[in-house]
Amino acid sequence: MDRTTASITFFTTILICAVSSQARKEQDVDIYSFHINSTVTSRYAITVITSRVANRLNESKEIHFQVKIPKNAFISKFRMTIEGQTYDGVVKEKEAAQQQYSQAVSRGESAGMVSSVGRTLEEFKTSVTVAALSKVTFELTYEELLKRHLGKYELLVNAQPMQPVADFKIDVYIYESPGISFLEVKGGLNMKELTNAVTTTWSVKEAWVNFYPTREQQTKCDVCGENGLNGDLIIMYDVERPKPSGELQASNGYFVHYFAPTDIQRIPKNVVFVIDRSGSMSGKKIQQTREALLKILGDVAEDDYFGLITFDSQIDVWNPELLQATERNLKSAKDFVKKIKDRGATDINSAVLKGVDMIKRHQHEGSASILILLTDGAPNTGESNPTSIQANVREAIGGRFPLYCLGFGFDVNFEFLSKMALENNGQALRIYEDSDADLQLQGFYKTVAVPLLIDIHLNYTGAAHLTQTNFRYYYNGSEIVVAGQITDNNLESVQTEVIAVSKNSKVTYQDSVFSKQPEVVLPEHENSIQRLWAYLTVKQLLEKEMTLNGQEKEKVRGEALNLSLTYQFVTPLTSMVVTKPQGEDTQVADKPKEGEKANQRQRLLTSAKYKTQSRLRPSVTGRTQLSPKMTRIRASANRGSSLSHFASDYPVMSSSSVTRPRRPLSKARSMTLRDGSIGKVSYQVSEHLSLQNQLISVQVSRGKPSEVPLSTTLPTVSGGRFLISAHDQPKPLCYDLPVNSKLHLLMDPSSGFSMNGKLSSKGFKRIVLHYKTNHCLTLSTSNVHYSDGLNNVMFEWGKTSTKHEVDSRLEIVSLAGQVRHTTPNRVLGISLILRNDEMDVTMGTVRVVFFRHKKDGERFLWPAVQQQPNNANMQGIFGKSNLQYKELHGSRIKIKDKEVTATWSTAKDYRRSSAPVLECWLVPFQFVLQGKLSDFTVSQL
Repeated sequence: MDRTTASITFFTTILICAVSSQARKEQDVDIYSFHINSTVTSRYAITVITSRVANRLNESKEIHFQVKIPKNAFISKFRMTIEGQTYDGVVKEKEAAQQQYSQAVSRGESAGMVSSVGRTLEEFKTSVTVAALSKVTFELTYEELLKRHLGKYELLVNAQPMQPVADFKIDVYIYESPGISFLEVKGGLNMKELTNAVTTTWSVKEAWVNFYPTREQQTKCDVCGENGLNGDLIIMYDVERPKPSGELQASNGYFVHYFAPTDIQRIPKNVVFVIDRSGSMSGKKIQQTREALLKILGDVAEDDYFGLITFDSQIDVWNPELLQATERNLKSAKDFVKKIKDRGATDINSAVLKGVDMIKRHQHEGSASILILLTDGAPNTGESNPTSIQANVREAIGGRFPLYCLGFGFDVNFEFLSKMALENNGQALRIYEDSDADLQLQGFYKTVAVPLLIDIHLNYTGAAHLTQTNFRYYYNGSEIVVAGQITDNNLESVQTEVIAVSKNSKVTYQDSVFSKQPEVVLPEHENSIQRLWAYLTVKQLLEKEMTLNGQEKEKVRGEALNLSLTYQFVTPLTSMVVTKPQGEDTQVADKPKEGEKANQRQRLLTSAKYKTQSRLRPSVTGRTQLSPKMTRIRASANRGSSLSHFASDYPVMSSSSVTRPRRPLSKARSMTLRDGSIGKVSYQVSEHLSLQNQLISVQVSRGKPSEVPLSTTLPTVSGGRFLISAHDQPKPLCYDLPVNSKLHLLMDPSSGFSMNGKLSSKGFKRIVLHYKTNHCLTLSTSNVHYSDGLNNVMFEWGKTSTKHEVDSRLEIVSLAGQVRHTTPNRVLGISLILRNDEMDVTMGTVRVVFFRHKKDGERFLWPAVQQQPNNANMQGIFGKSNLQYKELHGSRIKIKDKEVTATWSTAKDYRRSSAPVLECWLVPFQFVLQGKLSDFTVSQL
């Protein structure tokens, strides 16, 4: 859910690359000062996070700086100061930064992307080696425009420093020229023991919020622990609105106009909810959707008209016409909602067009129409081409009303929903699969529940380079913001005119503002309006770019890029190159797209680019040297320590990028460490070993070469590597199964479904599905064969079948490059959709998508279970999904009452067509499957 609030969040972690106890770590590295300073001027927040860290040891240490910032924010500055020398990050065009990134990778440096995504946050992290008894200062600046949400602005500060800090301060200063109407501070950091650490000062136009906890308070409060603070400080406020025409401000040749009238009658609305009930919505999703709809229906105003549509491969409506929200009609609608159950495929095109048609046929004079789509998946039946669906919806709506797309979870095609919403004056929001998903849905509805104005047009005299000036609707509790440049320097004031339609008539608002610079401008206010204009312009250009094609798209993209570079914003078009002292890694921070999971881009790019020579590369003299990164870690290791303790610094080599040696190697090399001592490294690579997903384990000691017997081993991959998600854990587990095994993959005894497959060294060569008594689907790398006991149908990958009847029950059709098998007998619940290298199969309550991958010129299959019954009777390897595990000290993993030592490794996720590389904890298959291999094999497929 887009909360349209501002979040200022930090999370700083000091990681020491050495084997030591927690107590020793706290003594080794000390965050002796941590300040967050946020200045909010006319809703524009500029936040500076400054961390000062000291290395207390007599040897160098690698220190990590890690903070989280709001998704809506742009990083605009980063610098490190070490021994009086300052190193600034530089924002460059993404392609140029990527080139520098690639060059760093080729030198063996861990120059991975350093940005990741959380639910509402993005993460920035970097590291630097600090000399013995030396200090480093990190400083990060980011900027964002606070959005008004349900009548208030919100500033969220999350503190989790991972250790008590002697000098810990949060300072927030707010300046609003029209006056502050209310101010409130909430959150866990303003409760009980910490209440005395918060001070609030508030005058007419200014407010100060300070949080200065003592070291003792950081360890003894309700949201504290041995690692210090862990909680939120939430600052909520709103401003006075003396004029309905809004608030105009000008400074240094730029102006901003805030428009949020309040004394207006609400406009009755026509709202249609289009709800996905496909099989992938099973379980908690559909339950939360029902709960949310029931509460939303309870909030629908009596003069509103509404409709309900549910869809899978079939479209059902509560009533063919929009009905008024009377008590009787609401009760009937709630009864309809209570009966919504998951089933079938996902026909988004037909469902949305049905909703459009209902609104167009039943629009009421003086009302505002809204269409709301909720889905958790991509279109896979009916018209399934996203571009065609977008065109169909755009033509049908014709700009008459907005479409809001709510994407449930991370499997949804969010880019498709975003473009479709933006093309129709709406917005796409992600609904996260958390316990509060129903509250997220209700929260969104509240933002559009009370429309006050329609067709708002804002006009300005003597101004240019304006941000968006036309808006379809204005909702109660929100705010319209327009900024621009003053082009006529002779004008003493900027004139504004707002024309809109209210409930009963057309309304006009007019106002003006002096364009002369105020006599007194505080330093924290200087250029804030100009930067606000740049921020808002870039945001809107990036949205506009999504809806365009060809030269228009490139033009808008170029404008957004130029502004991003001029104002040094890290946006989706730019990256920040973090250059460090000589010998240190170069790192690149970029802004991820919505939907990318934590570290996904970093892991994928780093793992894909690492070569054998990046880690074990010959020197000019023929000796084998470790890369600078490996050397630095080795220098800080204790005697006899294993590099597996530092697995987070080791992207694992992919077999696609590894050159295998022609014969077994066994080498031992001595080398000089940074502190002058001698270390010796040995490594072994056997010819028959595949290096895919392996972790090189290196031991390092100090002393003379003859005294240091070191060895490295490369554990083998015994067969195919499987990934399994872990509940409440960011890192998946992975395990290997032997080749040529005939595996029992999935079985649902209650429905008569089973799936078995034969595993090769890369994937599956053959997979067989059985359903009920006579339905059988056999997939090989060349074709797909279906039989119902009487009829046989053969599909070839990459080819479409001609339309023909099998018998009265089965029909095979070819449409738009896809082959679809449907059965009129809905009791069977069978659906087959064949694309070029993808087969989507639904049998009863089980849905599996099969991907045909190619590696080293060889084809193989891999199944991705998208839906299965939520019961304890599911059997087979894929019947064990989303297990729970706990990370223990020393790379130990615990499942239930069993523990095992895990290895930090990687695996290609063949459950997706792109097959991204993911980091994972590699454990024995017996540990994950909780059984012997014979428990998961079959004699025949």
